[in-house]
Amino acid sequence: MSLISLFGALEVGLIYGLVALGVLISFRILNFPDLTADGSFPLGGAVCAVSIIAGVNPWLATLFGTLAGAAAGFVTAWLHVSLKIMQLLASILVMIALYSINLRIMGAPNIPLIWEPTVITPFINEDYSNQFWVKPLMILLFVISAKLLLDLFFATRTGLATRATGANIKMSQAQGINTNKMTYLGMMISNALIALGGSLYVQTQGGADISIGVGTIVIGLAAVIIGETLITSKKMFWITCAVILGAILYRLFIALALHSGPLQSIGVGAQDLNFITATLVVIALVLPQIKTKIKRRFKGRQ
Repeated sequence: MSLISLFGALEVGLIYGLVALGVLISFRILNFPDLTADGSFPLGGAVCAVSIIAGVNPWLATLFGTLAGAAAGFVTAWLHVSLKIMQLLASILVMIALYSINLRIMGAPNIPLIWEPTVITPFINEDYSNQFWVKPLMILLFVISAKLLLDLFFATRTGLATRATGANIKMSQAQGINTNKMTYLGMMISNALIALGGSLYVQTQGGADISIGVGTIVIGLAAVIIGETLITSKKMFWITCAVILGAILYRLFIALALHSGPLQSIGVGAQDLNFITATLVVIALVLPQIKTKIKRRFKGRQ
């Protein structure tokens, strides 16, 4: 694998690091099985792309995309909290609706941004000689900022109340916590982060496409599981570090698989990306079980 391919994998891995942080909030912290991610990721990209095409400042366009994701999270929470629709079904309904909404926003299945300004454009040389490392570096700054803000938020009273809501909703209500409010807040933050990832994705990949959200939730879950397997900690600082690392490793594994000589020799190529993705997710799900068995055997020998 070439150096450019390595930086490309790192770039996409960091973007999905934001997705992993969002999935962490919904699945792990709120205990809310949320499939809205498959819709909010392209939603953020669609709103950002359309805003840039309309002449909006790229930084402001990125903010608009992020806020659109927060709105999607709010609707999912509203369907569950106010209309009493099951969590999983509520997220599926919003995900399906967002496909049509994204098409409406974009006006076409895809929008090119190759010649449009982005948040990264001012830092790239005229001959594009430095873009292969500038893009990952810029996205890394976004990821670090989001991670540190999340760490600070979950150390506050509201953040602790949000964590308590996911851990034990009945106990939280007994302690006077407004669990409905915490659900709204958590889901909005979760999908805002995912939409931020979508906004950055379309700017780094040169355009928005209606299909970029396919499998987003699977990638986010895989990143969370891989990260938790590698770094086991109950401290929020290390938990957020773990899921970001999981997302980066996940994309690196895929890049290595697609550029592997032995695999290419048997006909494995880009068309097998979904199969490779599914295989990696299965491995990620099995890893914790293998790790637990190894620990038990090691303790048994002592």
